[in-house]
Amino acid sequence: METQTKQTFSELLGEDSYSYLALLNSRNAENAIMIRSIFLFLDRTYVLQNSMLPSIWDTGLELFRIHIISDKMVQSKTVDGILHLIERERIGETVDRSLLRSLLSMLSDLQAFGTTIVMTPEKDKDMVQDLLDFKDKMDIIAEVCFQKNEKFINSMKESFETFINRRPNKPAELIGTKYVDSKLRAGNKEATDEELERILDKIMIIFRFIHGKDVFEAFYKKDLAKRLLVGKSASVDAEKSMLSKLKHECGAAFTSKLEGMFKDMELSKDIMIQFKQYMQNQSEPGNIELTVNILTMGYWPTYTPMEVHLPAEGKKELQVSLFQTLVLLMFNEGEEFSVEEIKTATGIEDSELRRTLQSLACGKARVLIKNPKGKDVEDEDKFLFNSDFKHKLFRIKINQIQMKETVRNIYFEVHSIEEQVSTTERVFQDRQYQIDAAIVRIMKMRKTLSHNLLVSELYNQLKFPVKPGDLKKRIESLIDRDYMERDKDSPNQYHYVA
Repeated sequence: METQTKQTFSELLGEDSYSYLALLNSRNAENAIMIRSIFLFLDRTYVLQNSMLPSIWDTGLELFRIHIISDKMVQSKTVDGILHLIERERIGETVDRSLLRSLLSMLSDLQAFGTTIVMTPEKDKDMVQDLLDFKDKMDIIAEVCFQKNEKFINSMKESFETFINRRPNKPAELIGTKYVDSKLRAGNKEATDEELERILDKIMIIFRFIHGKDVFEAFYKKDLAKRLLVGKSASVDAEKSMLSKLKHECGAAFTSKLEGMFKDMELSKDIMIQFKQYMQNQSEPGNIELTVNILTMGYWPTYTPMEVHLPAEGKKELQVSLFQTLVLLMFNEGEEFSVEEIKTATGIEDSELRRTLQSLACGKARVLIKNPKGKDVEDEDKFLFNSDFKHKLFRIKINQIQMKETVRNIYFEVHSIEEQVSTTERVFQDRQYQIDAAIVRIMKMRKTLSHNLLVSELYNQLKFPVKPGDLKKRIESLIDRDYMERDKDSPNQYHYVA
């Protein structure tokens, strides 16, 4: 099929623009129809049953699109030919309008621009910005060239919604985890408050086109939690503005947990103020600065619990994290420890321990000495206390080495595969609960319903895309759990079990 497409392009390059367009369109359609006829059984059985495989016709369009985009000569000749036809009609000449209509329809079907932005994994880091730029360009064309014609505006909205959702979940993930996070994170000096507000408004326009909004919510909540807990949010006003936009777009239920996170932070702040005032009135107020956040479990993302072994009390003039403190206090009991010994004594998880040891032995303030020297922590490395440690400051803050997904330049970060998978699985699990609840709700109201009518009702009620196969699995699960039953005479008929 690819060979046939290349041959068609090369054979017709010598034709003039008008003949080239006419022959190119008809020849490509003929080739696609012929190949689809040969593989008709394959197309209607195996391909149709496998939702991940494109049809023969879609494959032909994809190859056609690739060659038009990749070959500048073909692209130039195609566009010049269409513009030439339009110009001839404007000066009063008779042109084949059916050809012009079919060519424009062909370019529309190819989805050469929007689909390329979304379906190219190598350009994922630029996807959101490219979508925003493309939307701005289309808005200008609709306003200047078509005077905001309502039909053009609606067609543009439908097109954006179609091509953005051709790659399920990924645009929602990138908008929630990379682009919005990079704009709302402290240290972003690219925009003023007014410019940031305009950027968030543009983001919401793209957000409206996304079907998997629950995927966006899961990743957005995870990054919002990091910004709030670490104190890296650029502006509370900007955060609340984004929250208000999401609430206006998706309703109060969508943002209830996000709003709860802000309430927890405000409550924690008030409690800490009261605690500090209480400590100041004590006879021995102490000199340790303590900050505690009190969080509602249902509002925040779930984290893997870690059990650690707290050592005996000790005093250090270092500003360190809990894990760094556990490691340092071990050196009250001995001069040298291996990685395995530290891991056993503290109970810190392996990857977290390695980052902690890196911060203490490989950073600017090297409280520990690593043997042998090097930036990475290996299993056979030994660590001993640096008795010659010197620093000009009285209070030294030792920064923890951040995980890969929380490096400063969030826009170019690569989230760990495990975290992406776990977040996606959590979204999938939440969807299963929502599907089960919707099925029970419908059957409780209708009592008896056919399979097709039940599926139709579910599509109307569910707010996220779902495959028929997934609905069938949830129905079977509810039947197994005695929430409903099949009709004995008609297997496609279901009865609610009270």
